[in-house]
Amino acid sequence: MATDSGAARGRSAGERAPLVRFEAISKRFGAVPAVETLTLDIVRGEFFALLGPSGCGKTTLLRLLAGFETPSEGRILLDGADIVDVPPHRRPVNMMFQSYALFPHLTVEGNIAFGLRQDKLGRDEIAARVGEMLELVRLQGFGARRVHQLSGGQRQRVALARSLIKRPRVLLLDEPLAALDKKLRAETQFELMELQRRLGTTFVIVTHDQEEAMLVADRIAVMNQGRLMQVAAPSEIYERPNSRWVAEFIGEATIIEGRPAAAGRIDTALGPLSIADGVQSSAKTVWLALRPEKIVIGMQRPKDAANALAGTIFEIGYRGEMSTYKVRLADKSLMKVAVANVGARGRPPYAEGDAVWLSWPPDAGIILTS
Repeated sequence: MATDSGAARGRSAGERAPLVRFEAISKRFGAVPAVETLTLDIVRGEFFALLGPSGCGKTTLLRLLAGFETPSEGRILLDGADIVDVPPHRRPVNMMFQSYALFPHLTVEGNIAFGLRQDKLGRDEIAARVGEMLELVRLQGFGARRVHQLSGGQRQRVALARSLIKRPRVLLLDEPLAALDKKLRAETQFELMELQRRLGTTFVIVTHDQEEAMLVADRIAVMNQGRLMQVAAPSEIYERPNSRWVAEFIGEATIIEGRPAAAGRIDTALGPLSIADGVQSSAKTVWLALRPEKIVIGMQRPKDAANALAGTIFEIGYRGEMSTYKVRLADKSLMKVAVANVGARGRPPYAEGDAVWLSWPPDAGIILTS
């Protein structure tokens, strides 16, 4: 099956034509707003993630695109055509639900072929396309099995094949991996990425799992309370969040409040701290966001360090390949530090109560003005 997805992934989103456009979309349930005046482009051939806490509006946005909800205001464009009044079964969009919604009385083949039979396609074409799907999701030889004879991962693949068999222009994935255990979920994430690349179909996934969104998506829309907080590639959202809310929601970060001082410096309760660039803002207050892995921990004050703070290890979290240290500073605040466990048997080199120094270069921090 030919695809230009590799070429598409090699270009930035701005260089690709939008396939889906939410234009000033709002959705209210009674007096409660679920989505508020939101405009968003999803480009052709990308794997796009809607990410946010429960109740942020991401699933509502997906259901608006599927046609299961009608917007209170605004338009939804697919390749330039408004589809708000197009019923769900006539949209070139398909949705894979979190529950999979498989028919227990049908075989694997029967579940996958269900939509084609509803469309009254010929028997030979149905058989050929079902065979293609079974091969695509690596379930050859499983066609005659019933749903109860399958593992969770196999059921997920059947649901995926059923969603793809009608060759939708956009595939919507509503928390598709939530029912899988951690190891199988990790394996399936890579399978989804490979499948999307092979097909070149535009995938839109809803998830509350930050790591999942960062792994699978070309771009992420971070949502909160029905609004878009930031839309960008995973690396940009992590390395250059546009607000304290995004910095704290995506991954972990220590946020230090300060005031702009001389060029390349801010004044804080912990003393003056060096930053890479001057603050391009008239704001009187700014915030420095530091990711745990950007900070160096040691027993001695590092020589010539641009930023160095003394503290005491308050708590240690062992995570196998990494240890996370919470270090209490002079102002009683806590700073998180992540260190790879590369020593003998991976034992953390520090203990609770140890006096340590934390340091980082000026360009390690992210200056935020909101």
